[in-house]
Amino acid sequence: MVKILERTSTQVATEMAATAKKRRIGILGGTFNPPHLGHLVIADQVATQLGLDRVLFMPDAEPPHVDRKLTIPAADRVAMVKAAIKDNPRFDLELTEVERGGRSYSYDTMLQLTQAHPENQYYFIIGGDMVAYLPKWYRIDELVKLVQFVGVCRQGFTHASPYPVLWVDVPQIGISSTMIRDQVRRGQSIRYLVPTMVDLYIKEHLLYRD
Repeated sequence: MVKILERTSTQVATEMAATAKKRRIGILGGTFNPPHLGHLVIADQVATQLGLDRVLFMPDAEPPHVDRKLTIPAADRVAMVKAAIKDNPRFDLELTEVERGGRSYSYDTMLQLTQAHPENQYYFIIGGDMVAYLPKWYRIDELVKLVQFVGVCRQGFTHASPYPVLWVDVPQIGISSTMIRDQVRRGQSIRYLVPTMVDLYIKEHLLYRD
């Protein structure tokens, strides 16, 4: 039998007031290998539609589900993210995972951030294709108490989830980091797929040539 705990109107009002005072901060994590226009569109659309104060781009140090051989050093990925977001005052970098080093688990990171910044309410942005995998995430039952998940709608993926997810419709842009790396290896243009400064950084540092 499910037990329902009743709250008084005063308790509800107090909780709403406390939430209203918090800064609404989006978290967009990833390898960003490299960052591209799809990342920027997602961040901007979620920020606008949910009325977020800021969106923090959070590069992984050592992604738990990505082959390390295929991932360039964090310093290069951080530099490219910085270049990609510099003209949007609503965007910023979050370097917690890079500075901590090692394998990145969202629970550890968000526990650290919520403890360090109790004034923030965090909105954790993930692709619609990742929602189905939430039950497999490390300490997910505790993580959902720390953040509000935001799912970016993608065609062909269900919205069903045992966890609370806010869904946001975003223009479908068929760009991926894998595609961009392949384009660079084949000597093809990536103009209009990544911000200009990211394109220049990739060329200057001869990234993804192998």
